[in-house]
Amino acid sequence: MLPLWPLGLLAVGSAYATPSAQTLGSPLTLLFQNDLDWPHAPEHNGTIMISKAVTNKDAIASCGVLNESLLPTEGLHFASDIKLTMQYLALKDKKLAKQKFWVEASPARPCSAISPDHGIQSVSCNSKLPAFCSQSAPFRPNTNIDPNPNFHVQVQSKKLTVIGTRDALSFRFIGIPFADPFQRFTYSKVFSSTATINALSYGARCVQVGGGNEDCLFLNVYTPFLPDNANKLKKDLRPVMFWIHGGAFTGGESSDPVFDGGNLASRSDVVVVTIQYRLGAIGFLALEDGVTNGNFGLADQVTALQWVHDHIADFGGDPDRVTIFGESAGGSSVRALLATKPAFGLFQGAIAQSNLGGFGFASTYSNYFTIQEQFSMFAGPTITAVGCGNSTDVLACLRAVDPQTLINVPSEPKFIVVDGRFITTDKLVLNGKGPAANNAHVIFGWLRDDGADFMGAFPTSSSTLTSSLLGAGFPFNVTQAAVNSPLFPMPQGSDPLMNLFNLTSRIGTDGQFVCINQATVQAAAKHNVFKSVYAFQFDRSFGGFEPIAGICDPAKTPQFPFGDTSLPYYRCHAGDLTYVFGTQGQSNIAFRDPGDLILEQATTDIWGAFARTFDPNPAADYLEARGYTNTTALLKKSGLWEPITTKSRTPLRIIDIPAWSSVPFREVEQCNVLGLPLTMLE
Repeated sequence: MLPLWPLGLLAVGSAYATPSAQTLGSPLTLLFQNDLDWPHAPEHNGTIMISKAVTNKDAIASCGVLNESLLPTEGLHFASDIKLTMQYLALKDKKLAKQKFWVEASPARPCSAISPDHGIQSVSCNSKLPAFCSQSAPFRPNTNIDPNPNFHVQVQSKKLTVIGTRDALSFRFIGIPFADPFQRFTYSKVFSSTATINALSYGARCVQVGGGNEDCLFLNVYTPFLPDNANKLKKDLRPVMFWIHGGAFTGGESSDPVFDGGNLASRSDVVVVTIQYRLGAIGFLALEDGVTNGNFGLADQVTALQWVHDHIADFGGDPDRVTIFGESAGGSSVRALLATKPAFGLFQGAIAQSNLGGFGFASTYSNYFTIQEQFSMFAGPTITAVGCGNSTDVLACLRAVDPQTLINVPSEPKFIVVDGRFITTDKLVLNGKGPAANNAHVIFGWLRDDGADFMGAFPTSSSTLTSSLLGAGFPFNVTQAAVNSPLFPMPQGSDPLMNLFNLTSRIGTDGQFVCINQATVQAAAKHNVFKSVYAFQFDRSFGGFEPIAGICDPAKTPQFPFGDTSLPYYRCHAGDLTYVFGTQGQSNIAFRDPGDLILEQATTDIWGAFARTFDPNPAADYLEARGYTNTTALLKKSGLWEPITTKSRTPLRIIDIPAWSSVPFREVEQCNVLGLPLTMLE
């Protein structure tokens, strides 16, 4: 079975008409003063900056190639937005502090320019200046791409010609194949064909319950900057944020509306890449044949990183400033990539959000099976279940099985294994003696109640703490230790079932998230495994993974019709994602109160700062130049987020409203009771 790319990905005969930075002879920068306040976003107008200095006539013509005009100087927020835009350009390049830019003329000014110090002014039409063009592409979430060809733009990268588009926030190239056609249960290789690619719609999601396709190795690029010559503009290339979605290694897709990269790209001036990788048995099954060694999905992530290394400069990204980040299984992928030798050097920063580990099913995300263990428990039963147990060629038989049949087997293998090439140890070794991406700066973090939804169904009258913990996969001795410990007292609220759920949630969060991740950063810092190490806990969330309905959102009140965040609710798994991507206010997702917007602004600024400098503290001059006053005020209250060292007294950053804070590691004694001490990885 040799999959072929769908013909719709390849464009023929139309590329010559699509504008590019090369055909215009100038870098293109899409600038939008993004405050993430989506209900009011259409009141703001962005601009496309053409950097090459040309006459007024040529500037008009260049804007026309983009199907735009010179930038109009009217609009509700024009004066404040353009001031901040020019402030930021001057911060990045001091030569632009007094630079004039072409803008739309007025009857009183046949040729008009604008500058930071003198505003709009009349200038000679033969002056040679860079230009601000209008930017009329609309505000749309990533799942509703505007089909208008007037917004199309093209990038040439080695043997690829990639046709994308733009919206109000960024240039975007979606559904780019990053791997050559591959056979099931073989490792992917970087796309090597000469091709013109229509990157105008998302590629199929990878096979998972309910659908998908095996031809699914696509990535998406959201960028604010397109260079005309990446080699000459190395200093102008933007940092890259490389997103790995979660979904238990069995589900998820890069086109999820939450993962719209345009907000991060525009607000933080970064290039965002979101990827897909093979899932479930198709992505992780390993046999004992010495060849089919599993980890195909993890290898796909490495292939995507290699594609980024080879091509991202032509999309405006710096291949030497790549931060990988992911949540849940994506966070566990980040952890695994920190131990994956073929990935070393392909990234320099790493943010693992809600990496799992410890007890129950969570243990498999931070501790890796041998191939033999995985085969005995999962692959072997799967082979029998799909009818290949008596085959003389098991691999050929498995390749012929319908993909939905394969991934719906209860024993489906979906685990990272020690394959000897990508993963060579049974865990990320943090004592300084094992393979680790030593050049990386890292952040690990979780949500306050990350384990709430992983403890099974809500308790019934017959439930006990013992049955709840055993049902969630906790070992008997650990369960008994927790039940008998005074460090896990039963809450004394009026609802006994809610009391029980609160306690199981606490133990589950400790035993599957808090203990493993605190031990990780502690050991890494003690042994100087990485260049810098940080840790966080989100104490506010929005939505998230909610198999137990209704627990992840606060109750609605007349004053707060979308939820009163002062009322009790669980800070659930994945409830940090809209803050990180700046998508909470987008489309039909409403802000519950002003704190949601402020926290969203601050979080994107923090993540963006880490991508730029590998320090999560945004520079004060950056925040001032961009007008990010809410973040400035919030961080002024909370102080600097310090890296973890052996002398850190408050190593954990609490992310919340009204202010962030730094505190000691939490639940340390409780982790000791569970047999997951802070020193367990040292």
